[in-house]
Amino acid sequence: MNMKIIYIIPSPMDENKIKNENEIKRRGALLKKWASSNTEVDIIAASEGPSSIESKYEEYLSIPATMKLVMEMENKGYDAAILGCAGDPGLDAMREITTKMLVVGPGQTSMITGAMLGHKFSVITIEDSSIAGVHELAYKAGVLEKLASVVALKIPVLELGVNKGKSLERIIKISKKAVREDRADSLVLGCMSMGFLDVAEEIERAVGVPVINPCKVGLKIAEALVGCGLMHSKTAFATPPKISSGKVKDYNGLFING
Repeated sequence: MNMKIIYIIPSPMDENKIKNENEIKRRGALLKKWASSNTEVDIIAASEGPSSIESKYEEYLSIPATMKLVMEMENKGYDAAILGCAGDPGLDAMREITTKMLVVGPGQTSMITGAMLGHKFSVITIEDSSIAGVHELAYKAGVLEKLASVVALKIPVLELGVNKGKSLERIIKISKKAVREDRADSLVLGCMSMGFLDVAEEIERAVGVPVINPCKVGLKIAEALVGCGLMHSKTAFATPPKISSGKVKDYNGLFING
């Protein structure tokens, strides 16, 4: 079955346009490498929003521009969209306004995968300030009881790729701690930039437990669901009443300006 999947980065990532474009191309190449031969996978970034997402406030700032891209991609005929942030910002809302295109949240998807692969999983997040949000996401995903711990890397998102070796060393160190002290028997990389370092296999060899890369797992789960003809439930994520009743034409009509 041929399918089209779009990966949407919910932020411009960096103020340096050339650097940003090169990074988007690099990430796009990885997605194409991971994708099945019958999958067309593309990547796009929001033109406005936070430079990176390291707080709930920045998550919320990213949603309006991402929402526009989601609707554009559905209208272009994509079968699925992947939200490019492990916090899944606006996932519920994206699912409400889409009617034909599956929307996948890699944070939720990766945690469920981590829960499947062992009795307890730990999440490697970016900063201590993100820990509470990860617990909330685990609760919403229905796997909170299987969450062993959330441990912070304490390297800012935009610095993860500056010294890949240093980042990998730090990830391995805190991963070993989570396995040893928190009894985690699988690990989830809780940041898409961390996932795009493409080091999950190296961490797994060093730590000895499965390591879930949210970028790769998000893509492969999207492929699997589309291949099975499945989409998120429109009972759970109902179309906003003003749209379904015809009071407004589309999601743009839900916002009153001025």
